[in-house]
Amino acid sequence: MGRAQAVVALYDEIASFYDPWSRSVTEDVAFYVDEALASGGPVVELAVGTGRIAIPIARAGIDVIGVDSSPGMLAVARAAADEAEVSGRVDLRLGDLRGPPVAERVPLVICPFRSLLHMETEGEKLRALNAARDLLEPDGRFVFDVFAPSREDIEETHGRWLEREPGIFERADWDEGSRTLTLSVRSDDAATSFGLHWLSIAEWLRLLDEARFAVDAVYGWFDRRPHEADEDMIFVTHATSLESHEP
Repeated sequence: MGRAQAVVALYDEIASFYDPWSRSVTEDVAFYVDEALASGGPVVELAVGTGRIAIPIARAGIDVIGVDSSPGMLAVARAAADEAEVSGRVDLRLGDLRGPPVAERVPLVICPFRSLLHMETEGEKLRALNAARDLLEPDGRFVFDVFAPSREDIEETHGRWLEREPGIFERADWDEGSRTLTLSVRSDDAATSFGLHWLSIAEWLRLLDEARFAVDAVYGWFDRRPHEADEDMIFVTHATSLESHEP
């Protein structure tokens, strides 16, 4: 099984309880809704998942094209969009974020909830950044969040099963040598594990420059506080012209 197919399989495994597992993750929703409103839309969301961000954006009156590689997650998102009565504003498409099936050009692309960290190598991350750039109108914006763990987080969570939500457990196994977090999730009915591969802020800035993005801001949290050696990194960038990168 290839890496892309493995990601599909693991999210299909947990699609039925992904929303209960991530129920407490709400701090980023208003941030991305505000970015969508400022752009005027439409918005492309890469790794849209179950629509946790896309549906609130649609409720705010902005059209969303959501791309995800997991049919199971997209099925949940479609049902949620129907229930929220925003299915007319949410266009869900099956595809990989390194080559999304989107011919449209938009003013804003987002990739929330650390999804770029599924890309194992710098080369794969760069490919995803280039793909996001290709979806943008001239000077369009790409906004995403990632993380690099603190020493305290590693020490507090390494190798321990923790009950994140009632009946849903997760375990973090950290490999600082390869800079990989293996996150395992289980409930009574299903279980899966997947890797997240982090980089330093300096490495992200270099990749963004290679992909011809200018960085407008790097926040340390979704309240837009400046990044100051924080675990979380929220990048607000815009596409630049090829000429601006010539020596």
